[in-house]
Amino acid sequence: MTTHTIGTREDWLAARLALLAAEKEHTRRGDELARRRQELPWVRVDKTYRFETDEGSATLADLFKGRSQFLVYHFMFGPDFTVGCPSCSSIADGFNGIAAHLANHDVMLTAVSRAPLEKLQGYKKRMGWTFPWASASGGDFNFDLSASLTEQQQHDGSYEYNYRPGAPLALGGEQGPVAQVAASAGTDTATFMRERPGMSAFVRADGVVYHTYSAYARGLDGLWGMYQWLDRAPKGRNEAGFWLRRHDEYDRH
Repeated sequence: MTTHTIGTREDWLAARLALLAAEKEHTRRGDELARRRQELPWVRVDKTYRFETDEGSATLADLFKGRSQFLVYHFMFGPDFTVGCPSCSSIADGFNGIAAHLANHDVMLTAVSRAPLEKLQGYKKRMGWTFPWASASGGDFNFDLSASLTEQQQHDGSYEYNYRPGAPLALGGEQGPVAQVAASAGTDTATFMRERPGMSAFVRADGVVYHTYSAYARGLDGLWGMYQWLDRAPKGRNEAGFWLRRHDEYDRH
């Protein structure tokens, strides 16, 4: 038997109107946050970064593909992974549909990972994705954008993630949800945890590339289309342990 509150249509409407007022305030607050993001100072990118793409070797400026704005999703797919992170994969499932709209609105969207291009291409084909995906293998891009860390940084905690100082990694054995997710990517927990999810934004003006914004961890929730729907479902996210799978791994019933 359900333990949830049961009411009349009138009860529901009164509660819904009260919630609507709060939702409208949330929307206004979101608009204000978007404005503040756009007002952040731009930081000139002087380092030369190189990437491997389907079209060949490219610089950061090349990845704009003629647009003035460039968005990167830092996809957790390290050099030693056999497949991409399942959480990142569920976020990326939403990219195909929006990438074309962004590209025609002066914004290029690309995923970037440290795995070799061949691995990215193979996984992309498996997932049925068409959005651009570049390899930053062998370069500093992911490290400089706080999306990857070295073994030494992992050992001594000399890194930053989500604008907070890092901490030495305490694995606590090879059990638990993180170990399970790592195994699903074909690697161990320590190797898996050297990659971090995030997104970064860049702009190109007068031939100069500037870094404008980055977000990590829960800062990515708004980009995760699945959770936006779950937050409106009767039971919400309703999570007990790590339930996500790659879209071709769910049982077909």
